[in-house]
Amino acid sequence: MKIAFLADPLSGFKIYKDSTFAMMREAARRGHRIYAFEQRHLVLDRGVVTAEATEITLTGDPDDWYVEGETATVRLSEFDAVIQRKDPPFDMEYVYGTYLLEQAERQGARVINKPQAIRDHNEKLAIAQFSDFTSPTLVSSSPTQLRAFHAEHDDVIFKPLDGMGGAGIFRVKDDGLNLGSIIETLTDNGARTIMAQKYIPAIVKGDKRVLVIDGKPVPFVLARIPQGGEVRGNLAAGGLGVAQPISAREREIAESVGPVLAARGLLLVGLDVIGDFLTEVNVTSPTCFQEIADQTGFDVAAMFIDAVERQVTGQ
Repeated sequence: MKIAFLADPLSGFKIYKDSTFAMMREAARRGHRIYAFEQRHLVLDRGVVTAEATEITLTGDPDDWYVEGETATVRLSEFDAVIQRKDPPFDMEYVYGTYLLEQAERQGARVINKPQAIRDHNEKLAIAQFSDFTSPTLVSSSPTQLRAFHAEHDDVIFKPLDGMGGAGIFRVKDDGLNLGSIIETLTDNGARTIMAQKYIPAIVKGDKRVLVIDGKPVPFVLARIPQGGEVRGNLAAGGLGVAQPISAREREIAESVGPVLAARGLLLVGLDVIGDFLTEVNVTSPTCFQEIADQTGFDVAAMFIDAVERQVTGQ
């Protein structure tokens, strides 16, 4: 098969932990041809979507891990699969990219995850569709409503709707310290919508990343445990990643939510679960493949490429 990866620049990959690299490595191991391009390489000309894509060969050298082959302008429909792995921010450029990928689908391209589904599932707001599994949550730009939510629940997490890696997350305890300033800053004085969630004490045991592939949960999760007094477990914010067998509650959430999302074209999803509660639904470029594989021996990338091959062959 010919598999193209829409990703950020390969030169910035940290291959010891990068999930996109793990996907590429497994696909190459199976004999598939690997191509890469960035969103800026997408072009719509006379209704046809192409990309300036480069074939790459993996070397096995951790320092110079790939060699570039031929670069050519290719219709996306000529690939067996196009795997969307561009990281956020989910800004208008990202949205424009999904429009181009959706047009490519109309011309026969197979894009994973489906661009409309990525666009339709804001990684914070998507939990509203599964409210049976969420802690008390408010989405608003109103300082009055956000203050009232804090008064009701005493200990609250405030966060932007477009953040990643734990950026912009604040905890306000029952003393209300800096409540006004935090709300003013995050909402831009009432002009921007944000999310407030009741603080979940189980965060001390980790913000669990539950990977779901083609509607089925990976049997191990990565608990991202806050360090040094931090409230955030995100690895980008210094959290410690500890792989663990999936719990009964995490499996219940994944097996309820996963098939729904898979039916919408989301082959790979990263659910964030704290304690008993679903806190985020990650659909852009879910990670933690290598951390789980390194600590447990379970090959997440193999499970993912299995799912890609089934989509391509229809088996």
